[in-house]
Amino acid sequence: MSSKLDPSTEVAQTEIDYSTKLLNRTEIAEDTFAFEFERPSGFHFKPGQFIDLTLQQGTGQGAGRLVHTFSIASSQFAPYISVATRMRDTPFKRALASLPLGTEIEMRGPMGSFLLHSNPARPAVLLAGGIGIAPFLSMISSAAIGSINRAISLFYANRSLENAAFMGNLLDLAASNKNLRFIPTFTRLKADHHGWAGAVGHIDTRLLAAHIGTAQNTIFYIAGPPAMVAAARQSVVDLGVNEDDIRSEEFLGY
Repeated sequence: MSSKLDPSTEVAQTEIDYSTKLLNRTEIAEDTFAFEFERPSGFHFKPGQFIDLTLQQGTGQGAGRLVHTFSIASSQFAPYISVATRMRDTPFKRALASLPLGTEIEMRGPMGSFLLHSNPARPAVLLAGGIGIAPFLSMISSAAIGSINRAISLFYANRSLENAAFMGNLLDLAASNKNLRFIPTFTRLKADHHGWAGAVGHIDTRLLAAHIGTAQNTIFYIAGPPAMVAAARQSVVDLGVNEDDIRSEEFLGY
């Protein structure tokens, strides 16, 4: 994971090593799982931050440590820490998939400054690709405690309905918060596929213009695979948005 952030969003933080336990794993989309971990005492984070998880591989002379970075997907008020990932055939993900519930692992964090701006008078537009939805779910679920006090539009691109993680959570959040608009779009669906009446195609200038009107005074946030982030960023620039009002985070090797 790498970040391209406005320096004004940087926050002071202390990275600490914690011990945690795997509590649950749930399939949330095709080949995509959420993992819930015990929230260590004293662990505090801001929505949009990330952690490192470390697993032990093997025993004896061949033992090693596997480390992977994950954005936190859970609300900052949740009693657990959740992350989500596509299940690729890598040493870390093979180990994570077979990890028995209750296993203790090492967690380091929190880290990162991919945070919502503090001025609620400025609308936020969130552009997510695939598992890049994780930090945005943390942001909006945290903000929804009570009610969301700013205008937020969340665009979420996936190949198909089957690939879209956390759809139920996102639809529920949008239905219960008048200040949150949720615009999912699918790049490999045709209009009216199985009754789908929503957006299709990539997050581009056409889609953004159709749903947000003017981009004046708006802050844009982009998270997803590098190619998606680059394309979405260019689309936002093409809307006439100042580069200083665009913040992005790339998910590498997710």
